[in-house]
Amino acid sequence: MQPVDFTTLMALCHSLQADWVPSRCETVVQLDTTTVALALRTLDRRGWLTISWHPQAARLHLGEAPPKGQDTFTFSQQLKHQLNQGVLVAIAPVAPWERVLDLQFGPRPGDPPQWHLYVEIMGKYSNVILANAQNQIVTAAHQVSDQQSRVRPIQTGDPYVLPPAMMATLPSRSEPQDAWQERVTLVPSTLKKMLMQSYGGLSSSLVRSLLIAARLAPDQAADTLTQADWNRLFEAWQRWLIGLEQGEFSPGWAEGGYTLLAWEEGAPEVDIHVLLNQYYGRELNLQQFDRVKNQLQQRLKGVLAKLRQKASTFGQRLDQSAQADQYRQQADLLMAYSHQWRPGLTALTVVDFDSGEPVTIPIAPDKTAIQQAQRLYKQHQKLKRAKDAVAPLLAAVQGELAYLEQVEAALGHLPNYDEPADLDALIDMRNELIQQGYMTASDYRPTDRNASDEGFRRLRTPDGKPVLVGRNNRQNDLLISTVATDYDLWFHTQEIPGSHVLLRLEAGQAPSDRDLQYVADLAAYFSRARLADQVPVIYTQPRHVYKPKGALPGMVIYKHETVIWGQPRRIERQVEAPQPLEPAPA
Repeated sequence: MQPVDFTTLMALCHSLQADWVPSRCETVVQLDTTTVALALRTLDRRGWLTISWHPQAARLHLGEAPPKGQDTFTFSQQLKHQLNQGVLVAIAPVAPWERVLDLQFGPRPGDPPQWHLYVEIMGKYSNVILANAQNQIVTAAHQVSDQQSRVRPIQTGDPYVLPPAMMATLPSRSEPQDAWQERVTLVPSTLKKMLMQSYGGLSSSLVRSLLIAARLAPDQAADTLTQADWNRLFEAWQRWLIGLEQGEFSPGWAEGGYTLLAWEEGAPEVDIHVLLNQYYGRELNLQQFDRVKNQLQQRLKGVLAKLRQKASTFGQRLDQSAQADQYRQQADLLMAYSHQWRPGLTALTVVDFDSGEPVTIPIAPDKTAIQQAQRLYKQHQKLKRAKDAVAPLLAAVQGELAYLEQVEAALGHLPNYDEPADLDALIDMRNELIQQGYMTASDYRPTDRNASDEGFRRLRTPDGKPVLVGRNNRQNDLLISTVATDYDLWFHTQEIPGSHVLLRLEAGQAPSDRDLQYVADLAAYFSRARLADQVPVIYTQPRHVYKPKGALPGMVIYKHETVIWGQPRRIERQVEAPQPLEPAPA
């Protein structure tokens, strides 16, 4: 993930100084363990300033309003107590080439600052620190004790001390080209390494942008450059330094990230706040998606293995219980033919009442025929009781298996992160498993999601009719309980875990055969049987789909269904080729 470097920080500083100083801080909300958002209002606008001390994505930029929810973090409560209704009167770097900004707050515009919010963008050492007018630390996102750092402890009540100064040579506009070129070529290596080793304040992405602007390769050796190459590189270097001094930047997208040096003519102009918000939003979502998906896969794998073992054990016990009637029948025969028993007999051959065939019944040498019959009656009663006890346990385990296999199937249809709805669906799955007691998470906080945020997959049939596909059990339930109308048709694979699919129809509309086949193919594709050639799919009207009382999420019963064969391979070919899937609306 590309870190915010000094150049990006200065571009943000200039942008915020121009548009948001002065502005009133209306509230502070902490989004997670590493991010807070300040609501700022000027005379003509309102925005949310995102400030993060994430070890890989430390940054500050304007972003979206945080979702509604209870803020239980101590750090944000302390910031809110001191900064609420205060005025952001200035934003400035604390020292040349330091990646630390001082956000100063006073009672009114023009007043001297009473509070300093220091935002330190320094990779894994990033921090956000609130100090008073005397520069005494009031609170910090990370408290650093004397044992953790003897160089720079950060604790409440201590004076705020700047990070240790950089020892490397810093770039300067006044340095002539010959001295600059001599310094860069002092230790021959690749261009990128030489620049990074020669000067402080540079980042890997900045150096890459400078070399691209000079039409040079990062891994190019110094001895392959002509003087014209050095002239172009120094020109790009000077242009960058002038932009830093004058606050002129050209934000834009670059390969694998973003750049502040998008100098190409005709390059689209991108707002730096939009740029950073989109880049870090996607990167963090992708990181969280991979982490949550791995957690779910590991947990489901373990729980399903235990449940399948339990179901196998219960099944074996039921198979044994099937012999109960045989024991009772043998006992009845022994009682009926007990007069044929003689001392010393180890078996008695009698005629079966039902079949008329001879049956040989073993008898223990120390037992009479009646005693052996009593033993068989006891075994019959024992196995019958076991059957009555095990049958509901097996049914419960099979219900759990069906539910978790439904979750596993939904998880299998989210192989990669493509849009925020994918992460939302994954988080819904995790929250659902936590609520059902299959997982625990220290950071879990219940949230109320509106039906308008459902995030269904949205598609269209060959005749243009809309289709909704649930991504998880929550969305599957919403399709039936909230979204479906009496005119729609509900599709699902028959006795196979999969997504609920809804074909939207208007009053009086009748689906064509090709539309029905297309939606059946979709239901088969978004199921556990997606690799099969043909899959039985049922469809019916939503009013014939019911959720039994106490049923697990996503589990329903239905009636008046019609069976149609879906072919998931056809949908797979359409997805790999130009496909009809439409992204959910932003």
